Amino acid sequence: MVGGMEVVDVTESAERAGTAEWVGGPAWAEGPEAADEPAESYEAVVVGGGAAGLTGALMLARSRRSVAVIDAGAPRNAPAEGVHGLLGREGMPPGELLARGRAEVRGYGGHVVPGEVTGVARESAPGTGGGPGEGEGGFVVTLADGRSVRARRLLVTTGLVDELPAVPGVRERWGRDVLHCPYCHGWEVRDQAVGVLATGPMALHQAVLFRQLSADVTYFAHTTEPPAGEDAEQLDALGVRVVTGEVAGLEVAADRLTGVRLADGTVVPRQALVVAPRMVARGGLLTALGLTPVAHPSGMGEHIPADATGRTDVPGVWVAGNVTDMTAQVHAASSAGAMAGAQINADLVAEDTRRAVAARRVGV
Repeated sequence: MVGGMEVVDVTESAERAGTAEWVGGPAWAEGPEAADEPAESYEAVVVGGGAAGLTGALMLARSRRSVAVIDAGAPRNAPAEGVHGLLGREGMPPGELLARGRAEVRGYGGHVVPGEVTGVARESAPGTGGGPGEGEGGFVVTLADGRSVRARRLLVTTGLVDELPAVPGVRERWGRDVLHCPYCHGWEVRDQAVGVLATGPMALHQAVLFRQLSADVTYFAHTTEPPAGEDAEQLDALGVRVVTGEVAGLEVAADRLTGVRLADGTVVPRQALVVAPRMVARGGLLTALGLTPVAHPSGMGEHIPADATGRTDVPGVWVAGNVTDMTAQVHAASSAGAMAGAQINADLVAEDTRRAVAARRVGV
């Protein structure tokens, strides 16, 4: 528990959602989809095999770069039944989308390696073997099983974890009928009795957005001050009921949310509950390189800062997806991965060109 919030990583969420095959590693690594054995070195290594990472790897592989995706098998959206808002793939199960992505990366010669990255470090000395990245002062990527690979460039797409309100039942229902995003889940709960659990300033915004999808929205002030002034006027005008008093837990029957229970015992019937988690980037492995998550300007959590192309302050390191853009849905994460992959290739082209010019001058 962190500051009254429960940290929920996807491995826990997946198990609760009946997809326990994600727990302990990628399901595809143990199924019919073969895993690639990593080479000693690559021009680029992508840490994280979600939409951002696979799209970045696809761009690099199509540019004839040697690239490996190292995937720990912990996608944030594992509990979700389908991906939404992705043109041409609306409603596709997340696992199916990623399986297609892995096949596409491999189709262009990229590697997809199951494993958890436990550390990255700058090479202490130039290599001498003549492989990709030799002599460039690249990176050493270490896996939990002791293996390591070398890379000239890194793309980190490790996503984030959600810190949920410490209310009994919220964690267990997360990603099912406890939701956070109207664009990810709103259609699925349209016209239902929706509750919004206030844990911070985002709750008012969520209440207004979900009111577009249902005429029955209740705002639970919980441990926050009830809305006042203009905020209260807006909720009242929209017909959003405000309930004061701390929320003590959720009521569930037949594996479905049925109500929100207050500390005084009152139960308010609800079919879905909206919360605003605090989102924290999975960026710990970058600490050794001088990159640490910092507070996002929105106040929604912590992220790894980067420019519009995904380039970080550490030369040779890019980030994409939720690790840097906390609100990015699958399509936005994929787009960011594509941008980062293209920029990494351009950076490598520039370096290769400098090396070619230098070698020519030496020959002359």
